[in-house]
Amino acid sequence: MSVDAEVIADRRRLRRKLTFWRVTGLLGLIAAIVALGYLGANRSGLVPGQEHVARISINGFITSSQRLANLMDRVGRAPNVAGVVISVNSPGGTTTGSEELFRNIRRLADKKPVVTFVEGTAASGGYITAIASDHIVARETAIVGSIGVLFQYPDVSQLLTNWGVKVEAVKSSPLKAEPSGFNPTSPEARAALQEVVNDTFGWFKGLVRERRHLTDAELAAASTGQVFSGRQGVPLKLVDSLGTERDAIAWLEREKGVRKNLPVQDWRPSGSREIPLLAVAASGADLVGLTGVAEALRRTSAVADQAQLDGLLVVWHPSEK
Repeated sequence: MSVDAEVIADRRRLRRKLTFWRVTGLLGLIAAIVALGYLGANRSGLVPGQEHVARISINGFITSSQRLANLMDRVGRAPNVAGVVISVNSPGGTTTGSEELFRNIRRLADKKPVVTFVEGTAASGGYITAIASDHIVARETAIVGSIGVLFQYPDVSQLLTNWGVKVEAVKSSPLKAEPSGFNPTSPEARAALQEVVNDTFGWFKGLVRERRHLTDAELAAASTGQVFSGRQGVPLKLVDSLGTERDAIAWLEREKGVRKNLPVQDWRPSGSREIPLLAVAASGADLVGLTGVAEALRRTSAVADQAQLDGLLVVWHPSEK
């Protein structure tokens, strides 16, 4: 009996030690990830205060962002920023987010010379972003345009009917909360939505006309809703010239008096992460055997990455999720 008690005690001590080293290893891994992320975010290669061209990258789906607005303000106030390149690679996003970004870039352009470089895609809301500057340079095979507005919603009324489910509603007026998706859209509701879409489309076209100096005929040709390549965009006046980011900076030097051969520095919103810390930490937890911790970290990361979207979209391809 005493031998068994000693074995049990040894096993308990071993488990405690193993748990200690697992937790220590996980904490060390998280600390290393945080340190690497901090160093990556702050490694500029510039002497503090050195004059440079700021690069602001607009990637992915565009939504309202106070952090991005704050970034634009910081860049505008930075005395060592000689000019700004807005690097765009976005299929668009919400109308409100795109409008906000456009206004913020225009405010920035009041303080610094700004040029747009279309790295891959500047469609719909991405194109609204591009036209906020006074000059657009795009790669030959870049995608630009998609000037149009979308309101999309599911209609599950037939599915509910098949399952014998009926949704009742008491409303103050027939057009309240329409479209609901629970009933087929009435002609009156569809007409009301079409008016909103048409009004927003008119706003979009007005921006393009003003910023790109298009005639009625030129605007009609460019605003069919389709996308164009960078090469097609030049004769349509959607793009000023073809080239690389270096060509965009050369325009700043030539037309805006920015000093030649300045270094280019990425500016990012405060708190932005180059490394998905929660996801990597979850992998680290798996490595040391803490599967419960790993699953909790993954769930937290998934919730943090979800975006709640409302209203109209100015996007090339809407999400299918």
